[in-house]
Amino acid sequence: MEVREALLALNGPDAVFQVRHGFPKEKADLVADRHVPRLDLTVKIRMRLVPATREVRALEEQWGKISHEYSGRQYGRGGGVMVARKWQFEKGPDGRRHLVETFRFDSRDMKDPLRDAVLAAGWTWRGVLLKW
Repeated sequence: MEVREALLALNGPDAVFQVRHGFPKEKADLVADRHVPRLDLTVKIRMRLVPATREVRALEEQWGKISHEYSGRQYGRGGGVMVARKWQFEKGPDGRRHLVETFRFDSRDMKDPLRDAVLAAGWTWRGVLLKW
């Protein structure tokens, strides 16, 4: 199927996530994984391909320190945007202190290429919240 090949083609040396075939336990045709050690965060998008309706049903899951309200690891499910940034002051060429971004995480860096590949193949991307 062209959509499966398009999603697997997103793998590469510059990719911030990995697309792989799903295990039977995951109940998914394809799974995109991303581990962010600096945030102690794992993001997974399980995708089920439905050829009859030409749609990809996607379930987003996150494990780790999802919010600042709790200190322990948490589990979250569903769409949404998660952004984390870290900054520090550095001395610039003009001798003045400048705020420089030293780390950036944006969940859209993973979901957008997946969704765009599905749409480019002529399929529909459908986010789901419930287990299938």
